[in-house]
Amino acid sequence: MRILVANRGEIATRIIRTATRLGFQTVAVFADPDRGAPHVRQATMAIRLGPADLDRSYLSIEALVAAAEQTASTAVHPGYGFLSERADFARAVEAAGLLWVGPRPEAIEIMGSKIEARRLAARTGIPIVPGFDSSQDDQALTAGAHQIGFPVLVKASAGGGGKGIRIAFTPSELPGALSQARSESRRSFGDAAVIVERYITRPRHVEVQIVGDKHGNVVDFGTRECSVQRRYQKLMEEAPAPNISEDTERMLRTWARAVGAAVGYDSVGTVEFVLDDRTGEAFFLEMNTRLQVEHPVTEAITGLDLVEIQIRVATGEETPFPLESPPTVGHAFEARINAEDPSRDFMPQTGSVSVIDVPPGVRWDSGIDAGSVITPFYDSMLGKLIVHGPDRNAARRKLLAALDQLLIGGVRTNTGFQRWLLTQDPVVAGRVTTRFLDESGPMPAATANIGFLAAAAWLATRDRPGAGADVWHHLGRRRFTPHDSARSVFLEDLDGQVVEIVLFGKAGSYVVDGAGLLDDVRVEGGRLLWAVEGVEHSTPAHIDVMARTVSIAFEGTVGNFSVRRRIEQWNGRSEVGGNGATDIAAPFPAVVTEVKVAVGDLVESGVVVVVIEAMKMLHSLTAGGPGVVASVRVAVGDQVGSREILITFKDPT
Repeated sequence: MRILVANRGEIATRIIRTATRLGFQTVAVFADPDRGAPHVRQATMAIRLGPADLDRSYLSIEALVAAAEQTASTAVHPGYGFLSERADFARAVEAAGLLWVGPRPEAIEIMGSKIEARRLAARTGIPIVPGFDSSQDDQALTAGAHQIGFPVLVKASAGGGGKGIRIAFTPSELPGALSQARSESRRSFGDAAVIVERYITRPRHVEVQIVGDKHGNVVDFGTRECSVQRRYQKLMEEAPAPNISEDTERMLRTWARAVGAAVGYDSVGTVEFVLDDRTGEAFFLEMNTRLQVEHPVTEAITGLDLVEIQIRVATGEETPFPLESPPTVGHAFEARINAEDPSRDFMPQTGSVSVIDVPPGVRWDSGIDAGSVITPFYDSMLGKLIVHGPDRNAARRKLLAALDQLLIGGVRTNTGFQRWLLTQDPVVAGRVTTRFLDESGPMPAATANIGFLAAAAWLATRDRPGAGADVWHHLGRRRFTPHDSARSVFLEDLDGQVVEIVLFGKAGSYVVDGAGLLDDVRVEGGRLLWAVEGVEHSTPAHIDVMARTVSIAFEGTVGNFSVRRRIEQWNGRSEVGGNGATDIAAPFPAVVTEVKVAVGDLVESGVVVVVIEAMKMLHSLTAGGPGVVASVRVAVGDQVGSREILITFKDPT
């Protein structure tokens, strides 16, 4: 069998890995930005789909089917996202005489519509969140919202991944929520239909993994907790779901199997539920008719390969557990590592990956490697860090240690944020709701020590070991004065901000600007080692002397620095003066989706002037103060680079 993987990145490499182990040939597809991506290199063969534009590459049914035919593929695996839950894609694959590695198209169609899925669950006797879905007329939806009672959730009927969801806390917010949810849903899924339902204020997101086959068997593989979310995007998952009673767990698993049986499900899928942590009620949420991003935590506790099972049941084999669920052992966590900046409202990041250093003893599912270029065209997820332990606390501690040791150089990531999450009381206790991040305070800023360590690592790499070390080593903390071998290291971070780190000393022993001692500093085997008052420390580090760059991990945060000979800073916005509007620049490479102003318009502070799209997310750029639009330098559809000026202003007076 030759399997074409109709996807990219991490999930493509994941499927290719299992298919290759089973002895199958694999075909990778790629758009132009992914020409040299790992999944392209790992497959038996690869074929170009088209340019970066999704509609002409990964979302083109015609291009994908043609690619399968041109490569003599016999099967198509859709992965997750993209076209994985499109019944018309499944039908097109089957019409071409190819094996579809997924559920039958009718099941995708029914469960792909949250409206139809809700109705099926209700007919099966499973509670659903009170809502309104019988009309798409604005007046009817508004009347339904008033009947439900505010606040209400407006969400897309199609798709998933947090797209097309808005909250209306008051009636006045409903028109905007409807408009925004429809617009995002239409862009993401090609379907503007929405549902209005009760907004549960203390929700937990718990899901059940199921597997069905073509013999009528439907079995569940246990629960997962996915409540750690931001903007309805999952950030961290675990299995099994903690702190739910045996009765509740048994009920959810029974409901999940019932939903699968009712729709005649014959593949790997997930039934999702929302638990009201305030009332104890549980409701059917939706069903994802595909492999989930978080499937590795289920694999970790069952010891099974869900991709292998998915391929086998697609070929007509019976599920390996037709009569009862497989046993589970221990506990597993998964942290999604994204190219984003948590300190700047999780702004997507782009750049070139200089190094990846993954600690031993953990699972790392990723679609990138050293040299990969992170572009604005696709999802921001770089990889998934998965750990397994004998119990929940052991697994949590293992993930905490792994995040401390994970080094991804060249692009800013959310590793420090994930580490911070693991130390928060609700996460430690396993009592998280999906509103946890909305209710918690901001993550503390990264420690300044990371700059000191980067500067010391740079000097340690360049210093000749042992040069004068014995003399300096025995003089103690007072040995350095501002007159002793003072050296400044100018470090520029990924934002272009330059700081001066002053170190005193030589040959591997430094005082940081008179504040603290780093002794026996050296770089060995990709790690920075040093001692403080006789206590040894080490952390992953990557120093490129030719490129004059340092990447270093410390307490879960990765610092990426260029070593400069002089201070160079970029100011992304030029001031008009006083408290007036500033010129608007793109914070990262993106595509312009809306231009909301024209030359001569008077704008006030906070008004959205341009909307851009990067990594499948929309970002609104707002005016920083009152001003008159002097020039509009972009149009809808333009691709813009980082720091490119989009809108300029002049003083309104």
